[in-house]
Amino acid sequence: MNPHLQKLQPYPFEKLSELKRGITPPADKPHIALSIGEPKHPTPHFIAESLIAHLHGLANYPATKGLPELRRAIADWLSRRFSLPSESVDPERHILPCNGTREALFSFAQCVIDASKRPLVLMPNPFYQIYEGAALLGGAEPYFLNATRETGYLPDFESVPDGVWKRCQLIYICSPGNPSGAVIGTEIHRRLINLAERYGFIIASDECYSELYLDESAPPPGLLQSAHVMGNTEFKRCVVFHSLSKRSSAPGLRSGFIAGDAEIVTLYQHYRTYHGCALPLPVQHASIKAWQDEKHVAESRAEYRRKFSAVYQVLKELLDVSLPPGGFYLWPDTHRDDREFARNLYARQNVTVLPGSFLSREAHGVNPGQNHVRIALVAPLEECVEAAHRIREFTQLL
Repeated sequence: MNPHLQKLQPYPFEKLSELKRGITPPADKPHIALSIGEPKHPTPHFIAESLIAHLHGLANYPATKGLPELRRAIADWLSRRFSLPSESVDPERHILPCNGTREALFSFAQCVIDASKRPLVLMPNPFYQIYEGAALLGGAEPYFLNATRETGYLPDFESVPDGVWKRCQLIYICSPGNPSGAVIGTEIHRRLINLAERYGFIIASDECYSELYLDESAPPPGLLQSAHVMGNTEFKRCVVFHSLSKRSSAPGLRSGFIAGDAEIVTLYQHYRTYHGCALPLPVQHASIKAWQDEKHVAESRAEYRRKFSAVYQVLKELLDVSLPPGGFYLWPDTHRDDREFARNLYARQNVTVLPGSFLSREAHGVNPGQNHVRIALVAPLEECVEAAHRIREFTQLL
């Protein structure tokens, strides 16, 4: 067996199940799950219809590189969304479809890490646990960048020693962040790109929440956008990961893409031909339709905006919480043990939230997820508001 398997921690939701074990919540209060970041907005009908209309494609093996029409739709979307000049993203060189960001974020590390050189993989803390697992199973050591109130809930890039940058082979960033919703701006992108050029590492930018933001006039910048503005028109050492799961409320479609440095994309495509993870043709056709339409995305954003506003109005006086610029999570500071908070909330109110310490690690003397909980506003508006009132009632009695 791979000896690195022993280094993997249980997934956050395994820990959550164990935390709730033996509890019988009040039967007169229907359960409301705000723990898992699974979008509950209806998947647009036209996506399902396209999937159904192309089911005959199940008779054919799909190519790893994907349909030219899909790569063109993705390139056009990237150009529109991130203000990139027409044809600056080449569908033949810069894009590769993947089975959602989770699969690609994990396998990418297995492809690019050279385990013979004592590699470090840098990542935000708290973080999406796939980053840590990908680093460990790739033979690298994770290095955590704490994201705290003091850093605006952005990873603390400033405190990284020179020796760490020298050993870094890959850095994961996530914007808007999971769980805080904090957005990495263009200036930080530029600094990371300059560091990548100086030290030779790759930037893997997880942008799966990029289409969920509160200010319609200020969409979060993307890594490729920042690279192009600073003259890195070939996106050297930059790779972005996008998905239809959050953007189009289609997590079951398992459809996304990576884009960026053509040399890296080519090598990763070679890896994926052995990995065996090409998108089924019906999924590719449905994905084309999804990337070509913005109306359903704007409508979904508006619904999240309504949920944020309604829930925040209920909780703001009793919880240390603020509205994030992006994503669909609230990240309140409970000022008490987060596991106890989540366990008792479930026991008394039948509402499930995720303890922040399940999403983070002790690093540099602190655990930045401690005394926080992640509240995913994925349920329908009425359920989110009902959950907020239950959380309010619960906190009033603490």
